Amino acid sequence: MKRVLMLALLGMFSAGMLSACNTVAGAGKDMQKAGEKVEDKAHDCRDGKC
Repeated sequence: MKRVLMLALLGMFSAGMLSACNTVAGAGKDMQKAGEKVEDKAHDCRDGKC
């Protein structure tokens, strides 16, 4: 019984970690897109004409 409980906990922990990786990867892509927008705006405003 103890072994089954440990395997169940390990499985739940592994599933949680895998889903967290997808979430973090998605957040990273969103941050990258936001950074690109900031860079584009900075490039447009470098001569002081925003």
